[in-house]
Amino acid sequence: MAKTDYSTLDKHTLVRLLQARDRHAKLGLVWETEAFGAEKAINDDCVFLKPMPGLGSGEGPYRNLVIEGDNFDALRYLNLGYRGAVKCIYIDPPYNTGKKDFVYNDVFVDRDDAYKHSKWLEFMSRRLSLARDLLREDGVIFVSIADHEVFHLGLLMNQVFGEANKVGVIVWNNVTDNNPTQIAQEHEYILCYVKNQAIAESVWKSSDLAVKQTLLAVEAEMLAKHKDPGQRQKAYTTWMKDNKPYMAPLDNYKYIDDGGIYAGSRSVHNPGKEGYRYDVIHPITGKPCTQPLMGYRFPEDTMKDLLCKEKILFGTDHTKLIELKTYLRDYKQKLPSVIELDGRAGPNELKELFPDNPKIFNNPKPSALIEELLSFVTRDDDLILDFFAGSGTTGHAVMKLNRNDKGRRRCILISSTEATSKEPGKNLCRDVCAQRLKRSAKREGVTFPFSYLRTLRIPREKVSLALEDEQIWIALQQMHTGDFLPPDGSDTLLMRERSSTQADLAFVTKIDTSTVAKLKRLAGKNRKGLVIYSRQPGLLKQRLSLENVSIEKIPDALVSRFGVTR
Repeated sequence: MAKTDYSTLDKHTLVRLLQARDRHAKLGLVWETEAFGAEKAINDDCVFLKPMPGLGSGEGPYRNLVIEGDNFDALRYLNLGYRGAVKCIYIDPPYNTGKKDFVYNDVFVDRDDAYKHSKWLEFMSRRLSLARDLLREDGVIFVSIADHEVFHLGLLMNQVFGEANKVGVIVWNNVTDNNPTQIAQEHEYILCYVKNQAIAESVWKSSDLAVKQTLLAVEAEMLAKHKDPGQRQKAYTTWMKDNKPYMAPLDNYKYIDDGGIYAGSRSVHNPGKEGYRYDVIHPITGKPCTQPLMGYRFPEDTMKDLLCKEKILFGTDHTKLIELKTYLRDYKQKLPSVIELDGRAGPNELKELFPDNPKIFNNPKPSALIEELLSFVTRDDDLILDFFAGSGTTGHAVMKLNRNDKGRRRCILISSTEATSKEPGKNLCRDVCAQRLKRSAKREGVTFPFSYLRTLRIPREKVSLALEDEQIWIALQQMHTGDFLPPDGSDTLLMRERSSTQADLAFVTKIDTSTVAKLKRLAGKNRKGLVIYSRQPGLLKQRLSLENVSIEKIPDALVSRFGVTR
């Protein structure tokens, strides 16, 4: 703690300090702040997003976002439109090792800094508090960390999320020993918390577990009723189609044979370093099946045993990668407390994607690690956030997971440029994160459209003049629809028609007879009404008076959503 000269303080100040000390006299974290000053990222400006054409991929409406900028700024912006909408957050923050991995106020914090832990806690506390507000009530957050800060992080997570909302700690055994002492450190930690334990538990129990029990009952019925394998599969496929909404948590279990209901898993593929190489012959074409990128996980004798036991799932021909049958009866209801996964898998993935620059990013996490976490807590079109996105591993994991179980998960990735005085042109977000998403989508054979946006700070007093129509329209769409279509630059009226259960959305940039007529027609189409935003709400109300129309003022409707953060 920084020393204070109490002899110079008046009575009122001393009383205030003692009262503050009494309030903090409890188990928890207290750290210095005055000694090293507030972080430069902390501000009370408004933050908006500026699209960067050409840096994204695909066409809108954009459900996936890559945001370049300080993640504190980006999190403040996301609370404008995504508060309470995120199902899962995964982050891999700086570990504060003193090896130039953590920047505070544009300066690397080294291992000899007297306030290195306090700076890290101040940095993390503000971001975690914003992140908590973004989570759904049944939302989950995973935080990767090493033992440099794991004990401080645990107390901080208890403080931000509440000790009652702690789910547990996962140990990732990654076999890479970075500890100079006589104790080998071959693991890291993943702390898991929920926003509301009671709600999260009820959601998990009413989804996977209930669906598994239903499927096991269907399995017994199908095996008893249909002896012919073809008829049994046809009947089961029909049943799955008829019950698709309810079965979503386990809808990848779409096959059935004499052993029961099963799914195809790529766990037969080696996820990290080079695996085993041999030919697996396709039973119909008689040709060797296409081998996985890093070879097979098992030696050839193990593969022969799996083939004999009919545990291997083949595609329609030899061009498809084989998969391992995983039966419903073996489905895990819990994440393992220890995950065994070679830490070299992450760097190897990047080497494959960036062969011209294999050291483009240090120590990326394996996408299989994040895929394992997300597969347990997300499904359908859940929204996933990573605000320490780095090389974009979380986005890669999302696209792989969607490909495997036909999900429609969305993700928001926030990454900085990491530019320095020595490397002013460096842009990690643009050149690594966004590029990885494009290259990964091509390699995985999936479409993954995303918009690339850059954070823009605007002082509150200048918002009215500085805020552009494009930025307003993007923010309004995200507030109301969770995605956005960029304007074409010429419309005086921007509209998004929605379902019959939701009010339509409009942004008026110019009020004239034609615009008013269009708004009247739009308002008459939806019984739930129409929400209109305009810089001139008074004038618009004079010309448009309908019961199911709500008119909001710009920029006030946006600025009011930004709280002052100090």
